[in-house]
Order: sequence, then C-alpha cells, then structure tokens
Amino acid sequence: MTAFSRGDVVLVGFVFSDESGKKVRPALVLSSPGYHRGRQEVVVAAISSNIRRRLFGDHAIADWKGAGLLFPSLVTGILRTIKRTMIDRKLGTMPKTDMKAVGRELRRSLAL
Repeated sequence: MTAFSRGDVVLVGFVFSDESGKKVRPALVLSSPGYHRGRQEVVVAAISSNIRRRLFGDHAIADWKGAGLLFPSLVTGILRTIKRTMIDRKLGTMPKTDMKAVGRELRRSLAL
C-alpha cells in the first residue's frame, strides 16, 4: 500500500455531495502522520481549477505548477475523509508557503 503524506497533492475519485455521481479530481492531503498510523483513512481538501469561484475557506495556490497541477487552482474548504484506497496516485507536493496559507484558512473556517 502506498503511503501518502500531509501536503501531497493526489488524484481522488470524489463522490458528489448529493451522491449523484463521481468525478476524479485533485485533492490535498491534510491529515498528519500520526493520524495515518492509526487509521486506514486520509483527510483531504478538494482542489478546483475554478478560480473565479473563490469562497470562504478557499486558498488560491500561488505555485500551482510546483504542486503538480496543470492549471491555476485553489484548495477549497470542502473536506473529506476517504479510504487510502480511493487515492489513484500522487501528482506532486504543495509548496510550504501554500501549505501555511491553507492551514490559516482551515483554522479560520473551523474557528480553531
């Protein structure tokens, strides 16, 4: 089984929130190594190339090419807990400055 780390940009089969379908999309691994040691799941945030629709909790990725993405993108405030087996493959790694900004948005969104 392939191990994934916090900050990895991965390709995931996301089920729509109304369960009407599924689409393969990039996502950012948010969960920690400690979380991964004790569970078969991974916490991810969806990544979207629809940069015109930036909502509360979203972060526009400054170095999207460095993250392994093909288009300008943003990390959304849409969080999911998925089985590791739902991850198709790793695309890249989110640059540290973008990871820090994602952390700030998560804390703001969740009032932590």
